[in-house]
Amino acid sequence: MSETRETLLSADALNLTDTLLERRAGRDHRIDALFRMMVAAAAAMVLLLLLGAVLVMWQGGLAAFGAQGWDFISKDFWDPANEVFHGLAPIFGTLVTAAIAVLIAAPLSLGVAVFLTELAPSWLRRPLAIAIELLAGIPSIIYGMWGLFVLVPLLGEHVYPWLGENASRLPLIGSWFAGVPIGIGLLTAGLVLAIMILPFIASVMREVFLTVPAPLKESAYALGSTTWEVVWDIVLPYTRSAVVGGILLGLGRALGETMAVTFVIGNANRLGALLEPGTSISATIANEFAEAFADSHRSALLGLGFLLFVVSFVVLGLARVLRARLNRQGGQR
Repeated sequence: MSETRETLLSADALNLTDTLLERRAGRDHRIDALFRMMVAAAAAMVLLLLLGAVLVMWQGGLAAFGAQGWDFISKDFWDPANEVFHGLAPIFGTLVTAAIAVLIAAPLSLGVAVFLTELAPSWLRRPLAIAIELLAGIPSIIYGMWGLFVLVPLLGEHVYPWLGENASRLPLIGSWFAGVPIGIGLLTAGLVLAIMILPFIASVMREVFLTVPAPLKESAYALGSTTWEVVWDIVLPYTRSAVVGGILLGLGRALGETMAVTFVIGNANRLGALLEPGTSISATIANEFAEAFADSHRSALLGLGFLLFVVSFVVLGLARVLRARLNRQGGQR
């Protein structure tokens, strides 16, 4: 009798356990499905917002594209009074300033990251890293004001006259340094952008350099490698993809920067040398959108916004292709 009772109790316990497991499995399935829906909705919202912004700029710029045709991106004449809008000068200024910024900031960021991870004494590493992160948080308008009141007079009085006199004689690139060096221009905007994006790139490089396994570096040092050889042969190959990603982050910031560039670029809608005033897409939009009363003027500015998206997409896309190619080459080696 007792054995039968124990058997029934065991069967009831098993049935109860199975029921609880089924309920828990059902609950977990519902929670997992809800989580998947929330994550998918968040991703879809980002894509919808991006697509909506692009469509609004495209639709707004259709009138300018239709009126100017290919001249909108192939000529540099910008005359709101006569409703003639050509965007080559802003496109040129955006690409040139971003290129200057990356060419200056990338090697400097590499040097800062290597110093922090390989050479700096332990008592200096953390304060210096915090200082770099604080630099990344400074508003862009502060960089623009500093560039206008400090960097522009310094360059215009002491650096650009010498650079224009000597560099303008160089073959092929001499014409890039022609003109009257007043301190405001494309090169100044590129320098300010380089200072702005340097903390971003340096922070990313520092973090990825810290992920390199210590035994790899210690083994290289034990075999007699110098610090340069360890960085070039061990650290950079190990973190190549992340380093390129950090440079892309800085490039994206440089392409879309507005306020800092507006202060120091000169805001002249024409093609010119590096030492002369110019403009960028973001600076042109910021300067003229509030005063654009004509529909054609607003359409031209919206068209420039669409072109800024296209330029950023193309440049970053090409950079990511280069990054993927580097990764494949690294895997083959």
